Amino acid sequence: MPLYEHVFLARQDISPQQVEAMVQSFRQILEEKGGKVGKTEYWGLKSLSYRIKKNRKAHYSLMNIDAPHEAVTELERQERLSADVIRFLTVRVDALDDAPSAMMRRADRDEREGRGDRGDRGDRGDRGDRRGGRRDRDYGAREPREEIETDIVDAVEETEDSE
Repeated sequence: MPLYEHVFLARQDISPQQVEAMVQSFRQILEEKGGKVGKTEYWGLKSLSYRIKKNRKAHYSLMNIDAPHEAVTELERQERLSADVIRFLTVRVDALDDAPSAMMRRADRDEREGRGDRGDRGDRGDRGDRRGGRRDRDYGAREPREEIETDIVDAVEETEDSE
């Protein structure tokens, strides 16, 4: 039988448990048509490059499929009918890889290195001294606020004395 890698994107407002339930229902559809599903991976909720059907994020899932063409056609038909699936892609491959996909390897590496979603930027000691904070538009140092206030008070007193 032909081998396929199948990735689908589910709406952002459903839960990961609902995505797993969808994977199980899709697995059942394939098995009824004489196919079988190898590994399945849930890649998580990720940002999309552009909005798709008013969604900015989507749940990504991968399935390795060993099934006849008719079973894959039925799977895609069911996904088109589902309101929760916003995109899918099925690619025929020569061999299925049982090792974790590149997406899962990256997530494992991030966890091992202690990096969260954004990563640890590490020591920023190479930046040097920031020279005391804010600057004016002319890039000179700002005067402390109390000196400015005393200058204003002195100017008002001088004008009152001269009257």
